[in-house]
Amino acid sequence: MHPNENTVVYGTEDILVSLCNSVTRVLSVATQKPFHYSGLVQRITKTCLKPDIGCFVLFDGGFSGLVIINFSKEAAMEIYQSYLLSMGMSQADLAASYTSDEVSNVMGELMNQVVGDFTGKVRRELQTHITQNQPKMLVLNQQVVLSVDANLDKPEARRVTFYTASNHIFYLELAIDRTEFVKVVDFEPQDAPDPDALIAAQGQAATAPAPRPAASGGDSDTDALLRSLGM
Repeated sequence: MHPNENTVVYGTEDILVSLCNSVTRVLSVATQKPFHYSGLVQRITKTCLKPDIGCFVLFDGGFSGLVIINFSKEAAMEIYQSYLLSMGMSQADLAASYTSDEVSNVMGELMNQVVGDFTGKVRRELQTHITQNQPKMLVLNQQVVLSVDANLDKPEARRVTFYTASNHIFYLELAIDRTEFVKVVDFEPQDAPDPDALIAAQGQAATAPAPRPAASGGDSDTDALLRSLGM
C-alpha cells in the first residue's frame, strides 16, 4: 500500500462546512429555532457587503481570510427578535426597525459568538490557531465590494445560502487562501469544552474540605540522630 493512500486532506470546502456549522449551531442555540444551509456552494470571484445588513470579520494566523454575512432585513429582525424573546424580553421592548443600533449591536454579538465557535474548532480539529477582529455590522442601501487585506497567494471565494426558521434568506461569503491540511500523524480531535461541567467542577473544588495533615507515625530518622548526639 502506498503510504499516502490513507492521507486525510482538509481543504477549503471542509473549512467552509465547519464555519457553516458554527453559524447554524450558535444561531439555533441563541434563538431556540432551527437554521439550515444549502447543500450547494457557489464559487464566486469577489466578496461583497449587500443590503440590508452586512457583517464582516477578518481572521489571521494559521491561515488568513475574510467572512461576510449578508442579512435581509426580514432575516435580521427574525434573528434579533427570537434571540431577545428567548432571553425573556417582551415584544414591546424590542426595536421596531432593522436600522436601529440595537439590532446591529445584537447581531454583532451573535456573529462574534459564531466566529469564536469556529476558531475554537480550528484549534481543536486542525491543531492550528487563528485570531479574528471584532465583527463590524453595517446597515446598507447599496452593494459594497470588499477585498481581503491580507497576503493571499491564491485566494478562493465561496458563497452559501442560509435559511431561518421562517425561510428568510441570508448569505455567508468566505474568502480564503487556497490551503490544504494533510494529516501526517494520527490524532483524535479534542472535544469541545462543556461550560456547565467546568463550572460544576470548579464549584466542587471550592467546597471540598482541605486535606488533613498526615498523623505522625513515630520518630523520624532526623529525631533519632539528634537523640543519639545528646541533643
